[in-house]
Parts: sequence; C-alpha cells; structure tokens
Amino acid sequence: MPVKRRHCPIKLSLLFMVAACTTPAIRLHDQAMEFGFQALESEAAGFKLTSFTHLPLSAGKRLHVYLEGDGRPWERGLFPAADPTTRTSTVMALMASDPEPTLYLGRPCYNGHADDPGCTQSLWTSARYGERVVAAMTQALTEFCTLNGYSEVVLIGHSGGGTLALLIAERLPQTVAVVTLAGNYDIDIWADHHGYQRLHDSLNPAKRAAKPSIAEWHLLGQRDNNIPPALFQQALQQRPNCNVQIVDADHGHGWQAIWPHMLKRLDHLP
Repeated sequence: MPVKRRHCPIKLSLLFMVAACTTPAIRLHDQAMEFGFQALESEAAGFKLTSFTHLPLSAGKRLHVYLEGDGRPWERGLFPAADPTTRTSTVMALMASDPEPTLYLGRPCYNGHADDPGCTQSLWTSARYGERVVAAMTQALTEFCTLNGYSEVVLIGHSGGGTLALLIAERLPQTVAVVTLAGNYDIDIWADHHGYQRLHDSLNPAKRAAKPSIAEWHLLGQRDNNIPPALFQQALQQRPNCNVQIVDADHGHGWQAIWPHMLKRLDHLP
C-alpha cells in the first residue's frame, strides 16, 4: 500500500516565507486595523504621510496626538535602513486604551513611503528631527485639526517621538500639553553618551525656548539604557510648567501599565 505524502511542512514553510516577506508598513497597518483605527493618507510640505485615527462620535474639541519613536533608521548600526518604519509600535497600544479622540501622526518617508519622491535616507538618520520633517508634520496636524474642529491638542511621544512632540509644540498654537515617554530631550548629549555621530541636520529641543503656557510631563524609565533618567532629569526639571517622573519601565516596555494613570492626569487639564 503506497504511503501518502504529507505536505504540511511545505505549507508551513510557505506561511513562514509569506510572514517574513510582509513589510513593516503592512504589519503596522494590520495592527492599527486590529485596534479598530482608521487609516488616513495626507500630503504636507511635499510629503505623503500615513497616519491612523480613532475619533469617537461623542468627541470633544481636544485631540490626543501620538508620535512613534524612530523605528529602525539604521541596519546593525552601520547602514541606513531601506525602510525606517517601526517593527514594534510602542504608542499604538497606548492609543488604543485612550477614550479621547486620537491621531497616530505619521512621519515623512515612514510607514511605506521610504521610496517616495523627495525621501532620502538623511530624513530618517541625521535629519530625522530636521526642519523639513517638523514642518511637514506640523502642517499635516494643523490641517487635520482645522478640518475636524479640534481647538486643543495634547502631543504624546515615545523616544524620538518625544523629540518631535516638543519641536511641534512650539509651532502649534493649539498645544495645551506635551507628554514624553523616554523622550530624547537633548539629542547632542544623547549622541555623545552612546558614542554616536551627532544628528547635525536635526533640531535640538534642549536648545530651544519652552512655552510656559504648555503643561509638560516627562516620564523616564528607571531601567532604560537608551535614555537613562540621569541623562536628562535635571535639565527637564528646569523647564517651566514641567513634571518629571521616573517610572518602572525600560525603553520599550512598561509604559502600558502606567498609561491609565497618565490619562487620568490629562483628564484634569484645564
């Protein structure tokens, strides 16, 4: 009696190959859809941006804007990545637990746009916080607020997203608060600490004046080796209207556990 061949290993191999070929942008999109977010495509300052929204029907006039970290700007720390899109989102799960109107604001050249006209590798390496990036994101956010009637904005950024939150806040009149999670506040000190080349084509929040009218919360992870609290704690405490807190987290983990408490604080904003 002939033995039947089993094809399961081949099928499993094909599944693994398909999974491996899925791009970071597709994985991010799929995660957003699982959370029930809506994809948003926009254009600003010559760039295409892919963002995601969750806007409850009973929404008020205040918008919480979530800014992802830098993703993967480099491969093995040596070569600029072909696609800098994050492989593991930190802020998307935080956004999913937020009952307020929310926007996951994309960056130029991220989320599937690395090959777009005008995109160069410098925009996710040395110029990742540069004028063109900040201007495009500020324009996209301003237009979104105008279109949807949001008069107040809370900017929430993780890691390099915290850097961008501070840079956007100074240009966006609607900003009432900034929250950074393991935020890279001083990009020169950060680069020197790790022995990296400085991001000479980027703007540095530490060298720019803060707006006293904007409430700030800066949360630093006590187990964070990328952004050690000692690196920025003292400097952040000198900023006006600022609260600095050390929390039980490392760079990418632990934020979801403390996020409900932070959302309650934001509820008490005037």
